[in-house]
Amino acid sequence: IPSVSSIVPESCLLIVVGLLVGGLIKGVGEEPPILKSNIFFLFLLPPIILDAGYFLPLRQFTENLGTILIFAVVGTLWNAFFLGGLMYAVCQLSGPSLNHIGLLANLLFGSIISAVDPVAVLAVFEEIHINELLHILVFGESLLNDAVTVVLYHLFEEFANFEQVTIIDIILGFLSFFVVSLGGVFVGVIYGVIAAFTSRFTSHIRVIEPLFVFLYSYMAYLSAELFHLSGIMALIASGVVMRPYVEANISHKSHTTIKYFLKMWSSVSETLIFIFLGVSTVAGHHYWNWTFVISTLLFCLIARVLGVLVLTWFINKFRIVKLTPKDQFIIAYGGLRGAIAFSLGYLLDYKHFGMRDMFLTAIITVIFFTVFVQGMTIRPLVDLLAVKKKQETKRSINEEIHTQFLDHLLTGIEDICGHYGHHHWKDKLNRFNKKYVKKCLIAGERSKEPQLIAFYHKMEMKQAIELVESGGIGKIPSAVSTVSIQNINPKTLPVEPILPALSKDKEEEIRKILRNNLQKTRQRLRSYNRHTLVADPYEEAWNQMLLRRQKARQLEQKMNNYLTVPAHKLDSPTMSRARIGSDPLAYEPKADSENLPIITIDPASPQSPESVDLMNEEPKGCGGLPPSPEEDEEGLVMRVKEPSSPGTDDVFTPGTSDSPNNQRMLRCLSDPGPRPELEEGEPFIPKGQ
Repeated sequence: IPSVSSIVPESCLLIVVGLLVGGLIKGVGEEPPILKSNIFFLFLLPPIILDAGYFLPLRQFTENLGTILIFAVVGTLWNAFFLGGLMYAVCQLSGPSLNHIGLLANLLFGSIISAVDPVAVLAVFEEIHINELLHILVFGESLLNDAVTVVLYHLFEEFANFEQVTIIDIILGFLSFFVVSLGGVFVGVIYGVIAAFTSRFTSHIRVIEPLFVFLYSYMAYLSAELFHLSGIMALIASGVVMRPYVEANISHKSHTTIKYFLKMWSSVSETLIFIFLGVSTVAGHHYWNWTFVISTLLFCLIARVLGVLVLTWFINKFRIVKLTPKDQFIIAYGGLRGAIAFSLGYLLDYKHFGMRDMFLTAIITVIFFTVFVQGMTIRPLVDLLAVKKKQETKRSINEEIHTQFLDHLLTGIEDICGHYGHHHWKDKLNRFNKKYVKKCLIAGERSKEPQLIAFYHKMEMKQAIELVESGGIGKIPSAVSTVSIQNINPKTLPVEPILPALSKDKEEEIRKILRNNLQKTRQRLRSYNRHTLVADPYEEAWNQMLLRRQKARQLEQKMNNYLTVPAHKLDSPTMSRARIGSDPLAYEPKADSENLPIITIDPASPQSPESVDLMNEEPKGCGGLPPSPEEDEEGLVMRVKEPSSPGTDDVFTPGTSDSPNNQRMLRCLSDPGPRPELEEGEPFIPKGQ
């Protein structure tokens, strides 16, 4: 019935089926089976978590890991203590029916009901096709909050047996969180590495390759549960670690087997869990208390909304891509509870928790409300709010190239800035993985294969399979004619150019040059701050030298222009008389005007004015010697400038042109010449004179 399944999520329909089956069994007079906690935790939950961990979108997960951890750890702790504290207050104010429930029992109940359930989230979110960011935030939170739930559950269960809880017990309980979470990850990593190493030697027995993946993953889960560590964290860690190495070693048929077997196994487990929830609701013993159940439901919703709003306000201070109010609403609304809470409640002991039936009734009510009401209304709300949905696009080589290019670029920018962000550590991890880990865990030449080539091979194989499945293989000619085969000439391999062998001394010299001149970006550099920049001792000397060179070039250019630009046209007699009348002192002939040099250049000379070096021109009478008759006839003597030695600097080394007479001559030459003509309407006599 497609019209029903498009409105109601599959998980709701399965619970309804379970309710019908349970009612039918009870109507016949038999006792319906109840979902035992051991069956749930040992057989039904691991396939779902392994499927989620093995095919986890690692890039989105690692980029949002900080946000996921804050939601999973701080958010779950807030929910547990807020709910437990308020429920204790409700119990104390409600009268004799709830007075006997103490603070520890309420905190234990809060820790059970506060965790978001991965099975329920997967069942609902995969149907509405929400965008990758929101999906990984809610689903990642549901996976990683397992460690918090396990710690709080065992902690309050143990504290309930104590006569008095001391501060040391609380500190040890806090430390046990790190032991449970990190211990689970450590166990998962060890089994993931063992699975990858084993798959290196299975090339001659391809049939049992999928078995090793399931076997080592399940052993990781059991080993973690054996020591009361987080089994879910162990499964996720083992799946994430083993996948890249196992897929490089196993055959394509084994990869297909693993993929479809995991999907089938997790789907069957999910179906059984929701059906058993419905059956257990009919079969279980219930104790209904309106005050307790309604308060639990109300405080669950309030705690979730407040937690998401406060944590998102804090997280958005550090995120580049901010979480919008729409995103916050979906994250808060997607906090579904499921079978993990029911199974933990079922595990409670009647001796210490006589109110277990009331706890289970409240838990089932919350599960039904979140799965039915929130699960059914989240799809219309996503459409109503126009939340961005997942785009089903195939990755291309172009996208892969640009993704890798941007990763390298961001890593380089972080290195230059001296800032060690997550791109830097990701690059370090990739280098370590390529240099050491791949050689140990991947067999043959695949360990040296670049990532882009491996991605291309994967895409090529996928395209070939799709072609076969769609029947496109029939379009390819089945046989090739012998004539065409004979016409195919084997390609001769291009001969690689042989590089000239370098001597050891030459090689060492090149290395030394590179070491001295290339910037060592891998060193720890200071973060850039213009207030804390250290002055370079050589910088001032370089600036002085550059300024002097610039001045010398400008002077030379002025002199060249003076020699090459034609003389300014003479003023009219009226204009000259007006100028002299306005400022007679400026145009009065000076006493030493006879000593000024007269520059005459022979236009027939093959030496052009540009090639004349004016720095070494000596006018007659300026050198301290009496002018000779030849110099009288020639005017200025042009001398060729001697080339400077290679090691000297033409700015700092004084030459013959630095004498006072030459400098005086240069000042004469650098005179800009007559003033430009005044425009009409401008007074001859400037203001102020």
